[in-house]
Amino acid sequence: MTLITRMRRLRYQPVIRDLVRETVLTKHDLVLPLFIKHGLTKKVPVQSMPGVYQLGLAHVEEKIESMLKAGLKAVLLFGVPAHKDPFGCDSYADDGIVQQAIRKVKAVAPEMLVISDICLCEYTEHGHCGVVNEKTGCPDVDNDETLALLQKQALSHVKAGADILAPSGMIDGAVGAIRRALDDTNLVHIPIVAYSTKYASTLYGPFREAAEGAPQFGDRRTYQMDPANAAEGVREAQLDIDEGADIIMVKPAHAYLDVIYRVKQAFPTVPLSAYHTSGEYAMLQAAIANGWLSDKVVFEIHTAIKRAGADFIFTYYAEELARGLS
Repeated sequence: MTLITRMRRLRYQPVIRDLVRETVLTKHDLVLPLFIKHGLTKKVPVQSMPGVYQLGLAHVEEKIESMLKAGLKAVLLFGVPAHKDPFGCDSYADDGIVQQAIRKVKAVAPEMLVISDICLCEYTEHGHCGVVNEKTGCPDVDNDETLALLQKQALSHVKAGADILAPSGMIDGAVGAIRRALDDTNLVHIPIVAYSTKYASTLYGPFREAAEGAPQFGDRRTYQMDPANAAEGVREAQLDIDEGADIIMVKPAHAYLDVIYRVKQAFPTVPLSAYHTSGEYAMLQAAIANGWLSDKVVFEIHTAIKRAGADFIFTYYAEELARGLS
């Protein structure tokens, strides 16, 4: 007589497995990041991210229509300007590349949720996330001067039509400064998704190719988190919540599942996002392309991110996943 345990009985048929599944990933859990570059007439492949492209404004309509067909309803926009300067002026110009892209998306699909990256790294000639102060003899980001520019950038993006703002630089006080700027201009309805627990990770390398925002000197360890720390991530999230963040984030994602879990356990009622980074994407793409892993690993990894506690996921796989999800 074959012994079938109680647990095995619940795995015996696909329909039963579906009934008792604890974590369900849906297309509504996914946000697709896009890179919009000034002046492009052809899509430019990001060499380190097979399947990802820099897009020109002329490509936005086609991409948004493709997303809608797949069932996606949210996009995160990054901009690559024509010119960079020490203060990232394009980031808060009315005719900046992201401002133009926001208006384009809303013209094509008013129902598409537009989340706008609020940071200076793609717009500054030095590639840091704020204004660099060299007076100390040790170049570093000037926190207070940067906050004023982030406020200008935030208001400019909302004016263009952004629905949500996503300050990503881990600049101290950024969430509070942006919240004040929004409230003071009667934009109290605009939510903030804060990159609260963002690590100074090596997994951002391909992103820096796509966004053309690699630091020209030094690194970002003075304002992004040490990958060795987890409890600090909970504290960072608390600070952003106190400053007015409506949604918090852990980045990277599948390499930091323990941190996602800890943050969600600490703040169960606050929506939590996770960002499956360019490096995590590149590793999976390489393994799949070489036949080392089945492409089913993409679904497995994203399910794990949600299982760990993320309510939704920023991912370059969003469109691919959405086509196979309900």
